Order: sequence, then structure tokens, then C-alpha cells
Amino acid sequence: MIFRQLFDSVSGTYSYILASRSGGEAVIIDPVLEKVDRYCQLLRELDLRLVKAVDTHLHADHVTGLGALRDRTHCVTIMGEQTKADVVAMRVGEGDRIAIEGISLDVMYTPGHTDDSYSFLMDDRVFTGDTLLIRGTGRTDFQNGDARMQYESIFHKLLRLPEDTLVYPAHDYKGDTVSTIGEERRYNPRLQVKSVDEYVTLMASLKLPNPTMMDVAVPANMRVGLHQEELARQGLSLSAREAIECLGRPDVLLVDLREAPERAKHGTLSGALHAPYPGILDSLQPGGLLREVTAATGRRIVFFCAYGERSAMAVQTAQEAGLVNTAHIEGGLDAWKKAGGPVICG
Repeated sequence: MIFRQLFDSVSGTYSYILASRSGGEAVIIDPVLEKVDRYCQLLRELDLRLVKAVDTHLHADHVTGLGALRDRTHCVTIMGEQTKADVVAMRVGEGDRIAIEGISLDVMYTPGHTDDSYSFLMDDRVFTGDTLLIRGTGRTDFQNGDARMQYESIFHKLLRLPEDTLVYPAHDYKGDTVSTIGEERRYNPRLQVKSVDEYVTLMASLKLPNPTMMDVAVPANMRVGLHQEELARQGLSLSAREAIECLGRPDVLLVDLREAPERAKHGTLSGALHAPYPGILDSLQPGGLLREVTAATGRRIVFFCAYGERSAMAVQTAQEAGLVNTAHIEGGLDAWKKAGGPVICG
């Protein structure tokens, strides 16, 4: 496995790049905007293709690199389903999995630092965001933080993992790089409490100043979505209502870009062809499925995904590949459902 822990000294942020092999797919966790050039350089050096970029929560101390990485690599952006960010390509919840070639991350909802805080478990290690730090825990006094919820997340979820599970947090300010669940249980001073009430009292007594970047980072991190309006101006978008009117038309082919677990969880549209986004470039090349279907039938491809991010990128990719008779559903399945469109479940 390829594993890289990268550090931003300004914000004290750790970012992580994971891949199962050289030349394969990669995922990055908690990227920092100012380090995007470094990430891209390292990805090239390791011969990796970034396919997913994940934030553990809405950060207050740095601007996320999600949007910049999406624009440069066409990766899928991912956050928890409680996020206040305007648009991310995929939203995950407790029990879901984030999968790339050879690697799977189990999604754990661990609120408390913020109400959208998640941890991600992979085999022998857990990426804890700001929920559990090395010899500390994330503050709980802003962004809908809640010390009681954080106690539950730590004591009833994270500390129930095997003792030798490696702990990789999103931040450290002392120079520590990794710990274990057993170490934190024994030596983390904030975890030596006897009750949830004692923990709540402890967290309330910290009286920490707000992060220096908070007034800049939080608004910026809430607006990481693609500007889908540009595709609409070019006539390459359908509103949800326009798309509903196209349902069943013989000259339109709906193409679902979501992954199989998303389809199983949220349903799909009648007659839609499943072509997961990570393989879209190959599918649009000569000999690829979508290119051949379009050539044989003359139908207009209308892409859709969860929120319109992946489908917007797919339209751009199709245009670059010479397939001009394409469009996407602006706002994705989320907008379709809000407009009352029918969905096939199960």
C-alpha cells in the first residue's frame, strides 16, 4: 500500500494520500488549498490517479483543497451528509464505505467537534479528523459542536476499536504524527474522566480563542461546489423539471454516474444506464460503451449523479471527447426528488 502523511505547518493540518499500488487510484483525506500543487506533484511522482478527495468535516482553520483538486484532477469530492458545504459530489453517512481500487474506508459518524464530523476506518488505522487528537480532543465550542456528543463518539465508537488501531488525526500542534487507540485510552488527559458530565465540564473550561482563519475558512469551505450555471448558459443543462418531462423519450438516454451503493441507498431513474463516473473517460473514447451507444442510436446522453457535480464534469469530458449531444441534470437526483420526479427504489 502507498501511504503518505503530509503536513501544513501554518494550520497544523495533516493530509493523507492512500493508494493500493503504483499506477492505481488514490484518495486524499483533508487536503489544504495551499498544498494542492504539492499533492499533484506527489501524485505524478508516485504515478497515481486521484479519484476521491474527502474532508472529515467543515474546517475552520484552513481553506479546503477539495475544489481545487476537483478542478485539476476531476476527482469526486466527498463529505458527510450533514455538511453545510453548498455542493460536494458525494455525501456519506454512518455505515457507508468510500471505496477505490484496493482500498475501502468504513464511514463512522463521530460528531462533537462539529455536527458534520466523521472518522474513516481502514483495516489497521483510523482517520479521526478533529474528533480524537493525539493526547487531546477537538474543541466543541463552535460550528454546532457538542461535548456530550463528542464523548459518545469517542468512548462509544472510537475507543471500542482494537487497542492497536493506529490513530491518524487531522491536526497536531506538538509534532506527534501517529498514536494508537490503546495509547489514547491510557494517556490522553481528556479521556481520563469518569463520566460524560465530567467531560462536558472539562471541555467547557477550555476557553480557547477562535482559530485565526475562521472568518475566512468557514465561508470559503461552504462554497466548494462547481458553478453549474455555466453549463446551463451553454445549453448543456436540464433543470429537474425539464428532465422529468424527458423521462421515457426514445431520443434521450439517461446515464447514472453514481456508484452502486449510492443507487441501492437512494434509488435511480427508470431506464437509466449505469456508468459509474470513475470510468467515464474510457466510456467516451472510441470503442467505449457510451460512445458506441450514441453512435448506434443517435440518442442524446443526459448524465445525472447525486448533486450535479459528477454529471457536470462528465459533460465537460464528453465535449472534449467530441460528443456534443450531451447534457446533465442540474442539481442531480437531489433536485429531481425535490421536483417530485419518480424514483425506483430497491
